[in-house]
Amino acid sequence: MSSDRRYRLSFTVEADGVVLRDFLAECGISRRTLTAVKYKGGNIFVNGEEKTVRHKLEAGDGVTIIFPPEKPAEGLFPEEGRLSVIYEDEALLILDKPAGQATIPSRDAPLGTLANLVAGKFMKDGTPATVHVVTRLDRETSGIVCIAKNRHIHHLMSEKMKAGGVLKRYEAIAGGEFKERHFFIDEPIGRKDGSIIERMVLPGGQRAVTEVRVIETAGLPGDEVSRVSVILHTGRTHQIRVHLAHIGHPLEGDTLYGGSTKRIGRQALHCAGLSFSHPLTGEPIAISSPVPADMLAVAGFHR
Repeated sequence: MSSDRRYRLSFTVEADGVVLRDFLAECGISRRTLTAVKYKGGNIFVNGEEKTVRHKLEAGDGVTIIFPPEKPAEGLFPEEGRLSVIYEDEALLILDKPAGQATIPSRDAPLGTLANLVAGKFMKDGTPATVHVVTRLDRETSGIVCIAKNRHIHHLMSEKMKAGGVLKRYEAIAGGEFKERHFFIDEPIGRKDGSIIERMVLPGGQRAVTEVRVIETAGLPGDEVSRVSVILHTGRTHQIRVHLAHIGHPLEGDTLYGGSTKRIGRQALHCAGLSFSHPLTGEPIAISSPVPADMLAVAGFHR
């Protein structure tokens, strides 16, 4: 077995006369990636022979691109610990993150994050990659997080997200009873003056579209809470939290945006679904994560 653990992809050429550079572009290989392959330890082979990107291809040629080795990012310390793996293959690692755990380290909290544990897993498994977070969650939000195992896969997933090809579904517990059962919130979001964290609906902000469906409502009159399913059609910071607070239904436990903490001590938000076509095979991927018990217990909601 080869000791070369660098990430590689192989393709078969279907038409004569295509320049290798153009063929790789059609396969989703960016110019930035080709530059890294050339100068940082990658290779491109055609039928087993190393070639430059100016090489002309023939139908039936086999093309293999070997990506440069990746090193863990500076400041990301690998740690051993429990990871809840939902899905894993050679390109992606999809995890179920608990509430209370940061996705990536910060200067004040460099250890114990999901990324630290993934770096430890990659080291143990011999995966030659740093941690590329595709879908990130706030510390107190639980649920699905997608990690790419290679810079190129991260690029493909990022492009897919920009094109609306990644569907993220959340469940949340919001204060109050909604008048409508299914509706859209289309309001721009920007940074609140004087805060580096807080966002708000702001004219001139970035367009943000949130789709809301009410699942059930419980509680005494005047003290109701509602379990809602939310789909993001854009990806702004704190989008769900800001939009629901803006219409008078802040998330339970979300003190930053006016939510009550008498029922739950963290923002009641969970990424419950993630669906997309696989960046390499095109096969549909649909991932789900059950709503955690602390959210369901808010008003005796059922799974």
